Amino acid sequence: MSTFQNTTSSSIIFLLTGVPGLEAFHAWISIPFCFLYITALSGNSLILFVVVTQRSLHEPMYYFLSMLSTTDLGLSVSTLVTMLGIFWFNAREISFNACSSQMFFIQLFTVMESSVLLAMAFDRFVAISNPLRYASILTDLKIAQIGAAAITRGTVIQIPIQVLLKRLSFCHSHVLHHSYCFHPDVMKLSCTDTRINSAVGLTALITTAGVDSIFIILSYLLIIKTVFSIASPEERKKAFSTCISHVGAVAVFYIPLISLSFVHRFGKRAPPYVHTLIANAYLLLPPVMNPIIYSVKTKQIRTAVLKVLPSATKD
Repeated sequence: MSTFQNTTSSSIIFLLTGVPGLEAFHAWISIPFCFLYITALSGNSLILFVVVTQRSLHEPMYYFLSMLSTTDLGLSVSTLVTMLGIFWFNAREISFNACSSQMFFIQLFTVMESSVLLAMAFDRFVAISNPLRYASILTDLKIAQIGAAAITRGTVIQIPIQVLLKRLSFCHSHVLHHSYCFHPDVMKLSCTDTRINSAVGLTALITTAGVDSIFIILSYLLIIKTVFSIASPEERKKAFSTCISHVGAVAVFYIPLISLSFVHRFGKRAPPYVHTLIANAYLLLPPVMNPIIYSVKTKQIRTAVLKVLPSATKD
């Protein structure tokens, strides 16, 4: 029994997939993916750099933004090697342990990003509804605790998923349908009953991104209520403008995530390229778009970036 278990779990080799049907064009397809990765890595690194170095950005809102950039960097790095390895070298093989580790980090950073977006919604609610107590409520200690809670939450939620994954047997096809390891994709290859795994995975999704999205919506309902109680139209516009960047970040995170979850569970008849497109959008869209959104829509970030870039060029 132990031999069978070793054959079907720790020693198994999965085969990752690039873009189905377009294998001959992987070298060309890698060009836009390289551009997206460079944009994500450089953009989020720049956001982190300006928040750390510019004292004017040492405020709760920008500390949360630095957390968002950190999770986006983690999400990008988690898939960089396997995705570009397929496109450049056709390196499709990945061991069970490496696949399990990649799934852990992808899901960890996904939960962390959802948690940070919720914290940022709370930050906007406090700033608009109770500006005089903003600094006393969101102290440096409180922000650090929120960051630690996001990491702990993501880690604890992954433990049962990883444990249940180890019990699965894989006795049929070992070909995955993405260029990285995705939990529902791996479960589909198992010849063991995966109902418990599926239930735990769905529960994890609902209790993280699902619950977070509800509280984010609730936060914005309260923000809207507070803003409409402001008499001055100019002040209303100013209050709403501080939320635009966060709304954009929420949209580029939750729309691909929800779409990917639904396609995997209910879109069995969808063409393979649909799964590939949504799966890549789920991982690459937030890290690429978030620095752009905050640089364009947030004056303080834009000013800090423009201040840093010329000095870097001179050096």
